[in-house]
Amino acid sequence: MSILRSLNTGASGLRAHGQAMGATSDNIANVSTIGFKRSRAVFNDILGRAIDSAPQSMPMAGSGARVSHIQQMWAQGALLTTDAPTDLAVNGNGFFIVDGSNAGIEGQWFSRAGQFRVDDEGFLVNPDGLRLQGYTADATGNLGAALGDLEVMSGTVPANPTSEVELAVQLNSNLAEIAGGPAVNPDDAATFSGQPISTTVYDSLGNARELTVYFQRNATGYDFEVFANGSDLAGGTADTPTSLGRGALAFGADGALTGFTDPALSIDFTGGAAAAQAIALDFGEVAGTGAATGRENTTMFGFGEDGPNVTAITQDGFSAGTVSGFEVAADGTIAGVFSNGQRRPLGQVALADFTSVDGLERAGNNLFVATLDSGEPLVGAAGSGRRGSIVGGALEQSNVDLGQEFVDLIAYQRGFQASSRVITTADEMYTELVNLKR
Repeated sequence: MSILRSLNTGASGLRAHGQAMGATSDNIANVSTIGFKRSRAVFNDILGRAIDSAPQSMPMAGSGARVSHIQQMWAQGALLTTDAPTDLAVNGNGFFIVDGSNAGIEGQWFSRAGQFRVDDEGFLVNPDGLRLQGYTADATGNLGAALGDLEVMSGTVPANPTSEVELAVQLNSNLAEIAGGPAVNPDDAATFSGQPISTTVYDSLGNARELTVYFQRNATGYDFEVFANGSDLAGGTADTPTSLGRGALAFGADGALTGFTDPALSIDFTGGAAAAQAIALDFGEVAGTGAATGRENTTMFGFGEDGPNVTAITQDGFSAGTVSGFEVAADGTIAGVFSNGQRRPLGQVALADFTSVDGLERAGNNLFVATLDSGEPLVGAAGSGRRGSIVGGALEQSNVDLGQEFVDLIAYQRGFQASSRVITTADEMYTELVNLKR
């Protein structure tokens, strides 16, 4: 009977709009959940008869509505900059991969929520302790190919002994010549011109050592002599400056460097390697060497100050260092910052994409799990394939639009209310029908 059908149709409307209200309520409740993706109810009508039944002269009314499924909406959420270097956000397609136990089940999970931290073992983990997955780098910074837990607060950079010192110096042509070029005596200012230049170098163990360069004005430019503290040298006299070798710098009439005599330093530091450490001094290219003008680094001009004036000193050595922090690049590479100022890759965050993200199943705790409908995860580096980029020090906010949710809430409320009116009206009609026998 049509009246009974109306009762069932109204009941289906109540069920459908109640389920839709549940989806909307879930969206509103998670408006502040990092990485949350809103969902929507998909309504389908219900046929009033079987599809293969014989056609009738008058079309039959349907039997109401149902929610066929709850669809996840994968629109990008706004990125929020934070002060935490462990916070990560995916800008574009892809999911972070985490491994561990969720609700008592061990496995691999996928998430858009990038609220990570470093645990007591140095691994990047999410708030529930699941470890972020990626490609670990070896001691030289080369990334491996196997997916695994990302450890970011371990490892050291070994010491690197100095092999070259580059100097850029302005030498004064107006200083008096020191006739005869006697050996420099650091305690006698008459044996050297102007102020000496000191620089720090590192031995094979990463110990800092100091070298001092003294200059002597001569007819064509300057001689120079390199000293170290005897306490730093095997067989040296403690606290006594010890000469390591002499060299010379020649200049043209235009102040350009035209000649360089290498002192060929070979230094036997105490406690260092068994072999003497060779350190090359580089004052810049000599004029005429390739395209060099001789004025790129070291020059000799007349000026009022005593000189020499050092404008730059660089050297290629450094002490051993441990991880003091890290930064994450757009491709997911984690660059470790070490206590000795060095930087090298520690690993790379991996992202997973899917043939059908709609086939993923929610697993709670901001996690998803792969299913047959989603297909196998397509794992790789950020920025490769269809995968998006990674933004360090940021989080992806929920993509819930509260204004839209409230509009949907009103619509579902009205639908629920109208369906209830259908039931009450059909009930009144049924009552009238029953009363006919009276």
